[in-house]
Amino acid sequence: MSSRRLTNKKNKLKTIVRDWAESIIFALLLASIVRTFIVQPFKIPTGSMRPTLVEGDVILVNKFIYGAKVPFTKLGLPAVRKPKRGDIIVFFAPQEPNKHFIKRLIGLPGETVQIHKGTIYINNKPLLDPLFNQRYYYNRGDYAREDASITVPQDSYFVLGDNSASSLDSRFWGFVPKSKLVGEAILIYWPPTRIRIIR
Repeated sequence: MSSRRLTNKKNKLKTIVRDWAESIIFALLLASIVRTFIVQPFKIPTGSMRPTLVEGDVILVNKFIYGAKVPFTKLGLPAVRKPKRGDIIVFFAPQEPNKHFIKRLIGLPGETVQIHKGTIYINNKPLLDPLFNQRYYYNRGDYAREDASITVPQDSYFVLGDNSASSLDSRFWGFVPKSKLVGEAILIYWPPTRIRIIR
């Protein structure tokens, strides 16, 4: 084989390797951007959100809806909308800053929250929406004593697990600061038999 043909073959191989490397780097960069700012998968580890979410469900979380955070800074992107009552949210646990929790948003900033005989009251009015009134909520923890009413601080939220009998939530450790929000759970995509929009 002539040296020219060998050189051409080496150059062609280098071009193929470079093209593959560039494609892989671009794909990894794109995946990182999507995961950081747009949508991220999470696996449900416990039954605190049963029957809405069960152990082993893999969900997608919309990170841009509340304004995704820029890593290693205090900056965030503009929010599409504010969190609203009934949203199922993923957040960093106040008592375990590096651990993700998932719960349903119940109380908004400035509202009073009370649990009385299994029913949630917001500003002294019962929540009658089927999202809430088809479940029994237990008076447990320092933040949900029987007939006690608490006020949600500004820029914070009160959250509960749908499985009130087995959920470590705002009743025990208090409020979720807005700065700890990660995003809204929108879809179960695994296992296939559980694929559905999350409500």
